[in-house]
Amino acid sequence: QVHLVASGGGLAQAGGSLRLSCEASGRTFTSMGWFRQVPGKERESVAADSYEGGTTYYADSVKGRFTISRDNSKNIMYLQMSSLKPEDTAIYYCAASVRVIGTPTPSRFEYWGPGTQVTVSS
Repeated sequence: QVHLVASGGGLAQAGGSLRLSCEASGRTFTSMGWFRQVPGKERESVAADSYEGGTTYYADSVKGRFTISRDNSKNIMYLQMSSLKPEDTAIYYCAASVRVIGTPTPSRFEYWGPGTQVTVSS
């Protein structure tokens, strides 16, 4: 049975940093990614790795500030978030897929973990 568990969310000040972790169990995945959602808005892609048609994806809003990485030996994915902004406040979700073709949108990921809240104060 597949489980994805995200951790590391919390409260940070603008300009600060947080690191999210997502531990996967049950199988290994070709593609993993981070997504976020705020109330009243659609879930959006933040960062993803190893998808067909590209290598690493970052939303324009986080490029240069966020870094996705993975420790395959532990089946853990990370999202290092730096220079945080209040608009980064959201529930962050990790997701995984056996295979993602094209832009890593949320609909292309089969497995999801519960979210972790990130709040950035100004």
